[in-house]
Amino acid sequence: MTPLSTLRVPTQPYAGQRPGTSGLRKKVTVFQQPHYLENFVQALFDILPGQVGPIAGQTLVLGGDGRFHNRVAVQTILRMAAANGFGRVLVGQGGLLSTPAASAVIRKQGAYGGIILSASHNPGGPDGDFGIKYNIANGGPAPEKITEAIYARTREIEAYRTLEGAAPIDLQRLGTQLLGTMTVEVIDPVADYAELMADLFDFEAMRAWFAAGHRMRFDAMSAIAGPYAKAVLEGRLGAAPGTVVNGEPLEDFGGHHPDPNPAHATALIAAMAAPDAPDFGAASDGDADRNMILGRDFVVTPSDSLAVLAAHATLVPGYRDGLKGIARSMPTSCAADVVAQSLGIACHETPTGWKFFGNLLDAGLATLCGEESYGTGSSHVREKDGLWAVLFWLNLQAATGRSVEALVRAHWARFGRHYYSRHDWEGIPVERADALMASLRAQLPALAGRELQGLRVQQADDFAYTDPVDGSLSRQQGVRLLCEAGARVVFRLSGTGTEGATLRVYLERFEPDPARHDLPPQQVLAPLVALAEEVAQIRTYSGMDAPTVIT
Repeated sequence: MTPLSTLRVPTQPYAGQRPGTSGLRKKVTVFQQPHYLENFVQALFDILPGQVGPIAGQTLVLGGDGRFHNRVAVQTILRMAAANGFGRVLVGQGGLLSTPAASAVIRKQGAYGGIILSASHNPGGPDGDFGIKYNIANGGPAPEKITEAIYARTREIEAYRTLEGAAPIDLQRLGTQLLGTMTVEVIDPVADYAELMADLFDFEAMRAWFAAGHRMRFDAMSAIAGPYAKAVLEGRLGAAPGTVVNGEPLEDFGGHHPDPNPAHATALIAAMAAPDAPDFGAASDGDADRNMILGRDFVVTPSDSLAVLAAHATLVPGYRDGLKGIARSMPTSCAADVVAQSLGIACHETPTGWKFFGNLLDAGLATLCGEESYGTGSSHVREKDGLWAVLFWLNLQAATGRSVEALVRAHWARFGRHYYSRHDWEGIPVERADALMASLRAQLPALAGRELQGLRVQQADDFAYTDPVDGSLSRQQGVRLLCEAGARVVFRLSGTGTEGATLRVYLERFEPDPARHDLPPQQVLAPLVALAEEVAQIRTYSGMDAPTVIT
């Protein structure tokens, strides 16, 4: 018999945050409240039969990025999965599974779906953040109809199913164990993913690149990418021991903020600027789905990275037949659009959120996808994939004999440079952030045609997207000011934080003249920064003097 435990939780425990495609993210202390995690998991298991199909006897994939509370949450979910009728759960050894690897396992094993425990690039530890999300059978994040159904169910359930008194599963022992009548299979979290990478990339050429004396530094930021990078880079490709630094996943990420960008990967940037710098530098984030690419004293923007990968994709075995299309989030620069035009393929502009890419990938309308927030991926999984992007860059260097900087500069010479930056204003009180966006939207009709800070605004709108696959309409995805000469300012509130609201201001300006490709980006973008402040009055609404982070 499956015991039924009474649920005693604070009233409407998820009020204020709907679990979107990035899942439910809160402070660890919130998840440690009695029955809090169970509320979400039972709500998920309650709605899945009506949304997807019966769960009895099905296979579930489970794992996380190893942050604090991961192991406790894994044991809780295993007991609940058994009580709710799952036939088998595949769980990563130690409860570990990167987000892209979870997607790969779901797809390879034909699983019903998967639960990923992560707060992505957010800080970890007892005082840090924790998160949970559900991925569907295609390996991608659950669509809005599922996340909305979960949210609605969390507000009404009164009980959850669990195996009370069940002994904990030994998460270190590979192989099968029984939990009630359910089989728990503890799997090597790296194996399926590493095999997929070997199918996509020219490992022989990359081994030769290292054997020729080239050096690399991969900063795993004490997060989940470490075991994957060690197994592939140092194991299969023969990179020197120590190529992967901060490679052991720690519950608090070793005090790092595991977000691979110039603001937080300062040690890597310093190492790549040193006189004895390696040829290639890279980093990944908390759950290994983001990437940062560097050459010697040269940082590549994510927008440029997507464009360069697309332009050279046929040099990589997994993409030698060409691309079906490219997809980028709306705030990402237009560098990929120019490449798509040269290749005669579509470049889809979507709202931020990997679920939009998933629809395009499933329909065969795109092959490569990217977001300006250091996320890049392809049709091989249905998540962004940090190590995959790093291997792509490594493959291009091995195939062309060019350095990272040489590849990017050749790209600028051919297509022009899209100067780009993102200014984050973090921790704004929600009501102030909402008022700022409301003010912007109210101004839109009057902004088109105006000249501001020496730039004429040609179009002012609130980005809306009609999905070409399912016909769904997504409104209010970001306020855009499209200016002359390929300049843009975009304003968008982000939902990835756990405290207050984050206003992201995206700035882009196109420069076709090669003689002007070495100017400081913030200098080139200064008129757009001034335009953004004039229109949005960010300092007034936020009460802040400057952005929290500039990337």
